[in-house]
Amino acid sequence: MRIFLDQIGCRLNYSEMDTLAGRLQAAGHQMVAEPEQAQVIVFNTCAVTAEAGRKSRQRVRGLTRRNEQARIAVTGCWATLKPRTAADLPGVALVVNNDEKDLLHALLEPWSAELDDPADVARVQPDGTPFPADTRQARTRAFIKVQDGCNNKCTFCIVTVARGVSRSRTVADVVGEVQQLAGDGIQEAVLTGVHLGSFGRDLTGPARSDLKELTAAILQETDIPRLRLSSLEPWELADGFFDLWQQWPGRLCPHLHLPLQAGTDKQLRQMARRCTTASFRRLVNDARAAIPDVVLTTDLIVGFPGETEEDFGAGLAFVEEMRFAHAHIFPFSPRQGTAAARFAGGLPKTAKKERSRLMHAAVERTGRAERERFLGQVRPVLWEGEGAPVTDSQSLLWTGFTDNYLRVHALAPRGTDLHNQITDVRLAELTGDTLYGTIV
Repeated sequence: MRIFLDQIGCRLNYSEMDTLAGRLQAAGHQMVAEPEQAQVIVFNTCAVTAEAGRKSRQRVRGLTRRNEQARIAVTGCWATLKPRTAADLPGVALVVNNDEKDLLHALLEPWSAELDDPADVARVQPDGTPFPADTRQARTRAFIKVQDGCNNKCTFCIVTVARGVSRSRTVADVVGEVQQLAGDGIQEAVLTGVHLGSFGRDLTGPARSDLKELTAAILQETDIPRLRLSSLEPWELADGFFDLWQQWPGRLCPHLHLPLQAGTDKQLRQMARRCTTASFRRLVNDARAAIPDVVLTTDLIVGFPGETEEDFGAGLAFVEEMRFAHAHIFPFSPRQGTAAARFAGGLPKTAKKERSRLMHAAVERTGRAERERFLGQVRPVLWEGEGAPVTDSQSLLWTGFTDNYLRVHALAPRGTDLHNQITDVRLAELTGDTLYGTIV
């Protein structure tokens, strides 16, 4: 079968689609780059906000318009929470909840006998040209799902309802996958999970572990050039966790995404977050002391029920103190099935919009300051995609990311292929949120 994979949402969704692509290809199916070329479309939905749910529905309708003949399978958090609504969308032939997502490759297999034909086996279009291939396997970095689910009960979060309790893979299983990816030429592995910091604590006996042990095992037992950690809730990190960056300074990326969500203790309590502003501040100070070049990013919710002007002002000041380089900022949206959906003191949309604007402006200021402190430095950059031609120049403009996850542009002579290469770059100029540099 010719299959197109699509997703929105978190890095976990991307990791799951990468895994599914590998399983489907191993079964002999072909991943295509455009939905118009597919016989089957698989879409991984998101439900982190009401807007994400709306976008999930909208995307399915858009995929149907682009290919009315394809069979569509939807999965992910929104499909798990709203299976009947998902099934009623045009073109949808299969809804798979999160508990069965790992079986998707097998659930799709019965369609193979109906849809395969000689043209598909030949992997060519009617005009004899190959179908455009999905470039998923040519990516420079791979997202590795090491854990799913969450035992926390944050009052705003619907994801724990959709994903269930925390469940971890074993260290050996993850190490094996990372080493295979390194052998395939992947330059960077990104560990992902719903609650990554809880990795291994649900396992029993000799398999019981934690994120520190997993990270150390990957760096000791694999050849992956770069290892990055995705979102880390700011608690449950093992003692000496930041020592890992001192042991592997060239391979463990100095970037941490620490979801704060709110900048006052009052709101953190209302959200049932397991941290305070004081504990978050200590964590940030410890990270910066151990990893001088670390770049911090976060998630923030504005307009939570009961948030006063004073609360917002105090939270805004705390966010600026933390000097985040970037933040995902969400105006609060009540999610049916969460505790916060029943809270009194909801704010009007106009107030949430204005507070979102002010928070974005604050993070833009701190983000610019954080990027400016790296001007003049030489940092390793992993290049992606293809170089873009520059008018009246014999050079191509390449895009990549530093080890501490700053976007970089640099010129290289035409004919130079930097894709999936790591090179040192001297950072010379900042425009917007992009650094421009010279390849050393």
